[in-house]
Amino acid sequence: DDLSAAADEYDAAIEALGGVDVQVLGVGSNGHIGFNEPFSSFSSRTRVKTLMQQTRQDNARFFDSVDEVPQHCVTQGLGTIMDSHVALLVASGEGKADAVAAMVEGCVSAQWPASILQFHPRAVIIIDEAAASKLKNAEYFRQIQASDIDRTGVEVD
Repeated sequence: DDLSAAADEYDAAIEALGGVDVQVLGVGSNGHIGFNEPFSSFSSRTRVKTLMQQTRQDNARFFDSVDEVPQHCVTQGLGTIMDSHVALLVASGEGKADAVAAMVEGCVSAQWPASILQFHPRAVIIIDEAAASKLKNAEYFRQIQASDIDRTGVEVD
């Protein structure tokens, strides 16, 4: 009945259990993660969030029409996500290429919420070639992947 109270309880439960070990994320075409739409606060906690029209359109495939896509959701905040021990983001397809490029190579900006992962001490980003198609330094990232150990200290097979 009280979504704000439920969101606070959710964050308290995460903290009581010692935090999130692995936060699994996707990225929206507008750069959102966990439904933290552009211009979300970097310190935000779990809360009710209004979805942007682009996000609703992107998720319309799961509904009979865009009109059935919810306008609001409950999402972990960017602060909650950043507290995770490991952040694992997976993105595929050309429709994510702009968001991936902004997240990985752009400035950290509230316009691209996923860019905050540049500050996560153990972020792992897994993308396909289509999602990587707008990266200017793709060869460098392929070189990192080909090495035995990346900057997180996680062994790469």
